[in-house]
Amino acid sequence: MTPFTITATDPGSRARAGILRTAHGDVPTPAFVPLATKATVKALEPHEVVALGYDMVLGNTYHLFLDPGHELIARFGGLHRFMGWNRPIITDSGGFQVFSMGHGTVADEIKRRPPGTATGGRERAGKVLAIEEDGVRFRSYIDGSEHELRPETSMAVQAALGSDVALVFDECTPFHVDRDYTARSTARTHRWLERCLTWHAEHGPPEQLVYGIVQGGVHEDLRVESAETVAASLCHGIAIGGSLGADKAQIYEVTGWATAVLGGRAEGKPRHLLGIGEIDDLIAGVELGIDTFDCAMPTRVGRHGMALVPDPDRRWRIDLGSARFRDSDEPIMEGCPCPACTAGHPRGYLRYLLKSRELTALRLLTVHNLAFVARLMADLRVAIAAGTLAQTARALREGAAPGLQPQTS
Repeated sequence: MTPFTITATDPGSRARAGILRTAHGDVPTPAFVPLATKATVKALEPHEVVALGYDMVLGNTYHLFLDPGHELIARFGGLHRFMGWNRPIITDSGGFQVFSMGHGTVADEIKRRPPGTATGGRERAGKVLAIEEDGVRFRSYIDGSEHELRPETSMAVQAALGSDVALVFDECTPFHVDRDYTARSTARTHRWLERCLTWHAEHGPPEQLVYGIVQGGVHEDLRVESAETVAASLCHGIAIGGSLGADKAQIYEVTGWATAVLGGRAEGKPRHLLGIGEIDDLIAGVELGIDTFDCAMPTRVGRHGMALVPDPDRRWRIDLGSARFRDSDEPIMEGCPCPACTAGHPRGYLRYLLKSRELTALRLLTVHNLAFVARLMADLRVAIAAGTLAQTARALREGAAPGLQPQTS
């Protein structure tokens, strides 16, 4: 069975609409994939996530490996049964944690904090002991115990979890390391790719799809070489990973280098952009030919009091914890059909809940934000099929409300 079918393309860009077929159902693309990092989309039940318009979630191999352990989840019948989600699941490989623990987070890069420290200079929980050819040794952020992740270990964990899509093990290099390190890391990631595919061919669930990962940092020749290597492999789909750049222009440029290659070498394979979910980035990513995305953004900013709204001047968000909303009787977003908005809660109420640290506020903003992104992706899918992507993308960038504007022709 071919796991991906392209149903429409946009003549003015690399965008395409399609269907990703998995053992637990189909996923219309382009699509956003919410994080279920620790076997849950934070604050929501599975049926609520489905009702908001989502077909797939992403589980975190690294976290589930450490707690509660893939063996326990396997005894429950796999991740689907364990978390009560009967639709597709994609699992990462743990490679991003190699990046975040060994090199620091993306925020650390931007703020130039040294690796191994957190905000305020505290030592980061969890530490890489060695990144070697065989794999990565690290200490658990939970109890300091030593563990090892190898390409084969990562694939075995994901097989035990029973995810529909497994990602190969890779090292996610930051943009600030030198070209020589990036080249050596990318070459090692390619060797790990072959080890992952070999293990999966011999031991993996036959229904589980495997995605290779394009690395190469911010260097065009390395990105092109990596995209060509992954495209030529026996993987079912292709993810684009790594820290993609210092700013949005560079992120789009680096992503474009990869999709330009994949458009010729692996046109029929699905493409996933790892860790990208800002509203303008989703629009640009679709135009560059990305099929699926994952990111913590909608749920994370919701837990910090931010509501997504059609306001590009404020990065499509407002801070409902701000004092200016104390007396506001406005809804979270005018005309929004999501459960949080149709319940009639005014912004002043949300601010009160946030200041009181009430969990209800986190749930309501998580619901609203995920609904906002789901409508955005639906608009982009419809526009690609209708041949109106350019007009729809322009309207969204100018502040049109997703799902509330008529499609133009």
